[in-house]
Amino acid sequence: MSRLFAKWYDFFMNPLEKKKFKRIRNELISKARGNVLELGAGTGINFPLYKDVDKVTAIEPSPYMVKRSAMKMMQAVVPIEIVQESAEELPFADNTFDTVVATLVFCTIPNPEKALLELQRVCKPDGSILLFEHVKMKNQYLGALQEWLTPAWKKVCDGCCLNRNTLELLQAQGIVIKKIESFYSDLFISVEAFNKK
Repeated sequence: MSRLFAKWYDFFMNPLEKKKFKRIRNELISKARGNVLELGAGTGINFPLYKDVDKVTAIEPSPYMVKRSAMKMMQAVVPIEIVQESAEELPFADNTFDTVVATLVFCTIPNPEKALLELQRVCKPDGSILLFEHVKMKNQYLGALQEWLTPAWKKVCDGCCLNRNTLELLQAQGIVIKKIESFYSDLFISVEAFNKK
């Protein structure tokens, strides 16, 4: 991930984050418990939201994002550890985490199928999986527009795929979905699931 993208990420996301996204993140993260793994922590926007957890281990491959997350880590009320690694190669033993959180990250992971296998491996049996993602829209015309925009969008937004169907990927891996909420005409989804092993 580029230094420039990391520098401007919060600025461009701020209008969304100040309104609906903040509520969505708060509601989702309030369900996290125990030993938590956060995939793709970015600039650490979720760090101050964790309350009833023992510890958060945050994975982030970009050194620029890790650097920018330091201020948010100081605002956290629970212990946060940042590990600079990718979601496809998690350096943890099987069944380590009670909860896995990913927010606006699966659109950018180069190999999301491998990342989901790793997520399942390190999450305890029946552990919680909490996701907030943007996905390919069901509307035929808007979905086609996402397909058309994705090649250019990936270049501008550091690999972000507008057309990724993350919900389909979850279901293909056998992750059990408990609840799905859609926002902005199903461009964004919030998912509560559990790890059935």
